[in-house]
Amino acid sequence: MGRPALAAKLAAPKNPMVMTELYDEINTLMRTSTRDLDAIERTLTDGYARALSLEAEKWRLEKRISEVAQSLQRGDTAKKARELSALAKRLDGNADELAELRALLSQLREHANGVRLSAA
Repeated sequence: MGRPALAAKLAAPKNPMVMTELYDEINTLMRTSTRDLDAIERTLTDGYARALSLEAEKWRLEKRISEVAQSLQRGDTAKKARELSALAKRLDGNADELAELRALLSQLREHANGVRLSAA
């Protein structure tokens, strides 16, 4: 994959349906006060996997921002500025998404701990 394709891939927003489904599942588990620890643990695992994916994406975005910034004086400056802008927007969105997911996972983990205590 060449640099332009990589930049386009990094700058493109991820599938919002994945996050919506995960958020819905987490909220449903907490709202219904389910006692199904297996379902809660599966959802926590899915959430942690998504958080790791977001962290990896953050690192890739930061690396690409650094690469573009270092090469800003060479080549098409306007094109690189647009790429930097797109990457920065994606990085901001990524940070917001990660913070929201971590907050939900923390709440679900507390719910799981409550289920474990009540089962003991």
